[in-house]
Amino acid sequence: MFGLGGTIAMTADGPGGVVPALSAGQLVAAVPGLAETGISVEVRDFRRVPGAAVSLADVYAVAAEIEKCSAGVVVTQGTDTIEETAFLLDLLLSRDEPVVVTGAMRNPTLAGADGPANLLAAIQTAASEEARGLGAVVVFADEIHAARRVRKTHTSSCATFQSVNGGPLGYVVEGRVRVVNRPVRRTSVPRSAESRDVTVAVVPMVLGDTGVVLEAIADRVDGIVVAAFGAGHVPEGVVEVVSGLAARMPVVLASRTGGGSVLATTYGFRGSESDLLGRGLISAGFLDAYKARILLHHLLSCGFDTDAVRAVFAENA
Repeated sequence: MFGLGGTIAMTADGPGGVVPALSAGQLVAAVPGLAETGISVEVRDFRRVPGAAVSLADVYAVAAEIEKCSAGVVVTQGTDTIEETAFLLDLLLSRDEPVVVTGAMRNPTLAGADGPANLLAAIQTAASEEARGLGAVVVFADEIHAARRVRKTHTSSCATFQSVNGGPLGYVVEGRVRVVNRPVRRTSVPRSAESRDVTVAVVPMVLGDTGVVLEAIADRVDGIVVAAFGAGHVPEGVVEVVSGLAARMPVVLASRTGGGSVLATTYGFRGSESDLLGRGLISAGFLDAYKARILLHHLLSCGFDTDAVRAVFAENA
């Protein structure tokens, strides 16, 4: 188990609220019923930061350590970025042994803190043969979610993590992992030995958008994810802006709705999905804008050109 901090590890040590203070060992020691499972847990205090402070470098570093492990792995961290870190781990790692990411919505000082239950379910999942081959998963509230599907959908609910496209992969029932569906594909892109620093932005479309934000960042990024309206639509005034950008760098077309796939041939107006894809934008398919950004960032950091990026996204659509 690698502890990165987050709400699950927070106590009231800060001047204005809780802060990450508990070690990974303290978290494990506080889990009721863990000893009775017979599962041996080796703990590593890897980072002690809030979820919003977890960096891409942190994820790359923990992935490198996970590669050295021959058993199932649990990563505990803040929920703010779980959906993104889990997906990046899923891309980086091709192992069959489970990689489980979990955390908590209620810190240990609150009544009904969910950290111990989530950690127990995560450890049981990581130790389970049933969970092999699923890729990285998020375990929360006794549900097992694929990293590529899961989203944080509520600011404070303990049921915040949902998989709109496809639902959970399974559940932890009375300590037993029950997998009810499996991913049809996994995409693994190990980190390049010569990885480069890149910047990828997510730009949502809003009512009356003129493309001014896209124009403002055009010379400061290596790739862009457009979080478009509905099935992949932008205002007519943005069309020429995104067309020009797509001629210079990879521009991925995602939906800001968070559920469903970007379409390809249903609408034909100027600024529709078919119009934009015809102008060189790359479809995110079922990936939401934040997952698309993680994939695009990782591919560009590994040196993929636009054609290679397009091919990988096509496999994931």
